[in-house]
Amino acid sequence: MNSQATLDNESTATTRPRFSTGSVTSRDGTTIGYRELGSGPGVLLLHGTASSGHNHLELAESLADAFTVIVPDRRGRGLSGPYGAADGIQQEIEDLDALLVRTGAHNVFGVSSGGLICLEAALTLPAIQKAAIFEPPFFRDGSLPTSLLTRFDEEIAQGNVAAALITAMRGAQMGPPIFNALPRWLAERLTRGFMASEQRKDAGGYVPMRALAPTMHYDFKIVAEVNGRLPALGAMQADILLLGGSKSPAYLRNALDDLSTVLPSAERVELQGLDHAASWNRDRGGRPEPVAREVRRFFAPS
Repeated sequence: MNSQATLDNESTATTRPRFSTGSVTSRDGTTIGYRELGSGPGVLLLHGTASSGHNHLELAESLADAFTVIVPDRRGRGLSGPYGAADGIQQEIEDLDALLVRTGAHNVFGVSSGGLICLEAALTLPAIQKAAIFEPPFFRDGSLPTSLLTRFDEEIAQGNVAAALITAMRGAQMGPPIFNALPRWLAERLTRGFMASEQRKDAGGYVPMRALAPTMHYDFKIVAEVNGRLPALGAMQADILLLGGSKSPAYLRNALDDLSTVLPSAERVELQGLDHAASWNRDRGGRPEPVAREVRRFFAPS
């Protein structure tokens, strides 16, 4: 595959296999950076909310003996350029298109909001032949509450990043379960402490949470844009694998149920004992090996 990539020294032989980095220019001129490792048919891993491509390096490593794995940073994160104020799912689809054209990949794996992007892209991008989708956040009542989006944006505008993160985690039912039981003032205090700790030490390739927080506005925007479009996915031509964890929030399991109805030929797999962070690196609460097994099987050349 023609990656036009350069050797990246972020990884070392004693921790992770070396990978190369490259970039593409999206339709609107935004640079989208990516990591690449392995050899074989191309598989692109598209991360979701509150993360970057680095969160999926262990999953990529588990696939790299059989596939060329492309791990981009979406807009606003890490290797990639910033969001524009009006950006939404169309710009993210154009980013994905540019990556597929450059790398020649035909297989995509999308997590959470990344899964929404991959599903919408598979409707219009013939390059996508197979898509494995992990817990896309469709809501049966149509969308996230408007009040949540408004409060999140206000808190970010005020510079109260900790408060915005708690609003986002509670509204999307993500984050450590204990945070839902804590008084909000205490949850915010602990979040500020975590962010301060991140700033004092080497992030090890991860994008710090303070920098990730503003990107969540765009993830919420994507959720709002896509929810209500579930019936349109019935026109899907790509092969679809629907993945989820048995310990994930009920609304994400419901979303996979609804997708299974709209896409009756899609394969559905529930991973026992796993949650929404399953595909992440182990030091971020993930268990990527069971995810890798299903992805490997699904993308194996027929």
